[in-house]
Amino acid sequence: MTLIQIQKEAVALSERERIDLVRTLLDTLPPAGLDVSDEEVAVRERELESGEVEPLSHEEFVSRVQKERRR
Repeated sequence: MTLIQIQKEAVALSERERIDLVRTLLDTLPPAGLDVSDEEVAVRERELESGEVEPLSHEEFVSRVQKERRR
């Protein structure tokens, strides 16, 4: 079976089945690189403290992520 065939069959599944499939597939992937070095944290803190960057509220962050996902 080709990837295209699998994709066509997956799209034809019910919403519940697609959710289960996605969860199963995600469980097979390695964890996302969420580790942040102490150096990166220090750089970000300096940027915020110097005013070089403006902080975002949680609401603004969520709004921007949702907007980006709709693209």
